[in-house]
Amino acid sequence: MKKVMVIDDDEDFTNLYKAALRAAGFDASGVNQSASALELAYLSRPDVFVIDLMMPDIDGFQLCRMIRADPVLKDIPIIIVTALTDLDSRLIAMGAGANDYLTKPFHVNELKQRINILLSESN
Repeated sequence: MKKVMVIDDDEDFTNLYKAALRAAGFDASGVNQSASALELAYLSRPDVFVIDLMMPDIDGFQLCRMIRADPVLKDIPIIIVTALTDLDSRLIAMGAGANDYLTKPFHVNELKQRINILLSESN
């Protein structure tokens, strides 16, 4: 079972993502503080990250860069999920190392499909 780690400061969104991803057959975990995301990633070794951009402390852009700079985590695919629809945010996220960018609101089946595509590309 493939592991997906959801990182979003909104606990309701995190719980919604986790429930939907578990129903889709993934082992989904979540964290609401981006500062603890890397430590938890070392413990759980996810196959994919789903990261919100707008978070306090460490935002999603910074978190992407931190993951890509980490020798252990750097190859794990990252999907950004955000309300930011502007091209600049998309370009910055992709430049920071994101593999995909999904704007809210979206259908959970689209997230599931994008995760599956990234997983098949990384094998």
